[in-house]
Amino acid sequence: MPPPRPALTHFLCLPLVTPASRGQLSRSLDDFRADVTGAASFGLPEDAVRPLGTLHLTLGVMSLAQKDDLQRAVDVLRTLKPREIRSGVKPPSMPGAAREAPLEQQQAQQREQGREREQEQSLAPAPLVITLRGLHTMQTPAKASVLYAPPADPDGTLQAFCERLRAPFREAGLMPEEGRPLLLHATVVNTIYVRGGGRGGPGRRKGAKGGGNRLTVDARGILDRYDDYVWAEGLRLEKVAICQMGAKKSADGEDAAYVVEAEVDI
Repeated sequence: MPPPRPALTHFLCLPLVTPASRGQLSRSLDDFRADVTGAASFGLPEDAVRPLGTLHLTLGVMSLAQKDDLQRAVDVLRTLKPREIRSGVKPPSMPGAAREAPLEQQQAQQREQGREREQEQSLAPAPLVITLRGLHTMQTPAKASVLYAPPADPDGTLQAFCERLRAPFREAGLMPEEGRPLLLHATVVNTIYVRGGGRGGPGRRKGAKGGGNRLTVDARGILDRYDDYVWAEGLRLEKVAICQMGAKKSADGEDAAYVVEAEVDI
């Protein structure tokens, strides 16, 4: 019988809440919370909607229970050079594009090369800006426990950038293979945080069903309503961070955030 897996303690992420993005994200999340938790609407438990300060894109999880392991992870983080990684990431090529429009492709390549030269000559890299749009689930919509907002990434460059950011942690044996592709997402709803769990305790509302230890909800109506909802646009990603698992409440109890062990600028 294989030994139990060590408990996960930390995660690598791109935090989404910054001084510039806080107002936009706060308004979007407040409007969403007011809508989906209303008794006349979807009746979600309020605890299921995640606090503003917890919003992030997870790149991978780690078990760093020993101080030496945490220091190794911090050392790896500090060796990252996000600007160089970004400059090396290219959009995936489209098969057949060269045959269909060779002249247009050559002109596009020339424009892209010109932009790259301008960026290399600049003292500061171009900001990494994203849009959070829509609402998806990781489970069957009729029995969902996690709902998330995906970042728009039409050409796949954000995905490639994030995969290269986490690669050194995997190579160092700090981040286990999960056996599935990286899914970039900002968790907006997670019923595991509902007090009373799925056993009929506080927070159980219309459309919620107790299943084991986790509450599940019929999220089909919510997903339809928020399919094209813009949570934030022009959101600049500024940091890559290692955070502790388990968000801590703010002093006023109105928000929560993860403890940052270390971070580097993008």
